[in-house]
Amino acid sequence: MASSPSPSSVFLCLSLIILFALSFAESQSFVGVNYGQAADNLPPPEATVKLLQSTTIAKVRLYGADPVILRALANSGIGVVIAAANGEIPSLASGAAAATQWINANVRPYYPATNITIISVGNEVMTSGDQNLISQLVPAMRNVQSALSSASLGGKVKVSTVHSMAVLTQSDPPSSGLFNPTLQGALKPMLAFLKDNKSPLMINPYPYFAYQSNPGPETLAFCLFQPNSGRTDRSNGLLYTNMFDAQVDAVHSALGAMGYEDVEIVVAETGWPSSGDPSEVGPSVENAKAYNGNLIAHLRSLVGTPLMPGKSVDTYIFALYDEDLKAGPASERAFGLFKTDLSQSYDVGLAKSSQQAPSTPKPAVGWCVPKASVSDSQLQANLDYACSQGIDCGAIQPGGACFDPNTLASHAAYAMNLYYQKFGRNPWNCDFSQSATLTSQNPSYNGCIYPGGST
Repeated sequence: MASSPSPSSVFLCLSLIILFALSFAESQSFVGVNYGQAADNLPPPEATVKLLQSTTIAKVRLYGADPVILRALANSGIGVVIAAANGEIPSLASGAAAATQWINANVRPYYPATNITIISVGNEVMTSGDQNLISQLVPAMRNVQSALSSASLGGKVKVSTVHSMAVLTQSDPPSSGLFNPTLQGALKPMLAFLKDNKSPLMINPYPYFAYQSNPGPETLAFCLFQPNSGRTDRSNGLLYTNMFDAQVDAVHSALGAMGYEDVEIVVAETGWPSSGDPSEVGPSVENAKAYNGNLIAHLRSLVGTPLMPGKSVDTYIFALYDEDLKAGPASERAFGLFKTDLSQSYDVGLAKSSQQAPSTPKPAVGWCVPKASVSDSQLQANLDYACSQGIDCGAIQPGGACFDPNTLASHAAYAMNLYYQKFGRNPWNCDFSQSATLTSQNPSYNGCIYPGGST
């Protein structure tokens, strides 16, 4: 009969579990959401805060500094990005008094109870075409920074601004990313400001728009983080398996080309609409669920991007709710992760109840394997994709426990199942462009063990 564990060993085990759980919770801190107000049917801010607290969303980005929302977020622990509108930039650039007044009205009454982390001065100003506004942006940012320092908040609250991907004139391949030469005169002092104040460059990459400009099955898979043949950066040989990484790395390369590669990147907006006009290519619940679900899984993997491996960029998903008052095509009003009755638009695994610490793991529903008659090219794409996402494919390498039988189908099945088990055991983690299925029959054999099980 085995002896009972000693009290000290039990304490050590519990300590390790607690540390792992805390580490897991910390690992979610890079997932944020945009909380827009262009709707006439939004739930009260207090209800929205409770909704956010029921999820693993750790950050929220506002498009202003609504006092009711800021008060509702007090003591929630949620990181908050607030914004000065483009129309406020001339005043903020005019002198210290206006910036001090802005900080006194929009930050000091709420901080630190409300965890304001970043002030975004303007939105997509650099690509607005308004040369007067562009010239006033950096002076406005400097004045806001000075006002924060005078309020003893320098370094505690960062100052930045948000850019569209149109600030780049070159992004393919990612290593060749370059900022628009006509904007570099304005960008250089802004980047110097960000570096000096350890503030991030905030960018809005949307693979959805890239797909719209070049629709096709392979492009869709590349944009949705689904298995695909990938795209190799011909300059450095790095393989990209999704558009998000390619766009973020293009911005990183553009920063490096100007000597600012150490400036942190924050993704201020990215998302996919769940519906649109009949003429629009790409909007659907299936695609929105795939993009946002796979994006979150990719961020949680901490695999990073090919040029920035081993870390996840802080990413704010667009958006928390559909916004029925927005202008433009129908897709503009259909980016919400949640409905205004607080129910999910679709499940992307954000609920805290779906994120268990390893001490009480979420039970897997079977094993993920290829469907019958899947083509060799699809199996190879599935294998390459799964093994590029930070899972350990050593078992199917020569000498590994699952190397034999040395067939593409066997190796792909092992890698696909390992991907499914690691990234949440959700149905969309066993999709692989509709080439995979769940089975209750354990595919393990001899010494080759497929992780998983059934409820």
